[in-house]
Amino acid sequence: MLKQLLTKKNIEPARVIKFDQERLHHFDLSKNNKELEKIDLNDEQQFTEYIQGVLDKNDCTAGIGGYGEERSLYSRSELFTDEEPRTIHLGVDIWTKAGTSVYSPLEATVHSFANHRVHGDYGPVIILEHEIENQVFYTLYGHLSTMSLHGLYEGKLIKKGEQFASLGAYHENFHWPPHLHFQIIMDLEGYKGDYPGVCKASEKGIYLDNCPDPKVLLGS
Repeated sequence: MLKQLLTKKNIEPARVIKFDQERLHHFDLSKNNKELEKIDLNDEQQFTEYIQGVLDKNDCTAGIGGYGEERSLYSRSELFTDEEPRTIHLGVDIWTKAGTSVYSPLEATVHSFANHRVHGDYGPVIILEHEIENQVFYTLYGHLSTMSLHGLYEGKLIKKGEQFASLGAYHENFHWPPHLHFQIIMDLEGYKGDYPGVCKASEKGIYLDNCPDPKVLLGS
């Protein structure tokens, strides 16, 4: 639906992060990636070195991937454990340097924001609200710098292509290598400053329907 709306209105989204397409690595962090078995995902330094090592090995400045991916790496945080653990990633991760600028793909207003200071969580997160032909939807940006929240208020106008945030360092985004978690959400279901970025496998269909593939706004 969203892709059709953009096409109908001839809207070309702005870049969320300005990366070089020729130096972009497509990450596989699924449970099927045997390379991940060689590192201790609970060792935060090893995980960080793995991400950076893959980028360096492939001479890439950024990495991307993860939508709908079933991952085992969430076992490193109690945040995702339950009788049935949450393992399905609902957004796209863009892995690059801390401090990298983040831009709004479309005209927006700030819906809500928060700083989730829990191991494995988003850290600073911003949710933008968009509307095209009376269709309201949202974009979520997780693992930002704390500075990204300064001066924000609900309802603040954000222009298409405007820088409104930057990626957080390791200590800010709560124990993840620097990256942006980018997610489209059609119905926020009453959430403010938060929305699940990972779901249970048994709920995959429901959540992926509500959180369509972000590539429609990434151009990649």
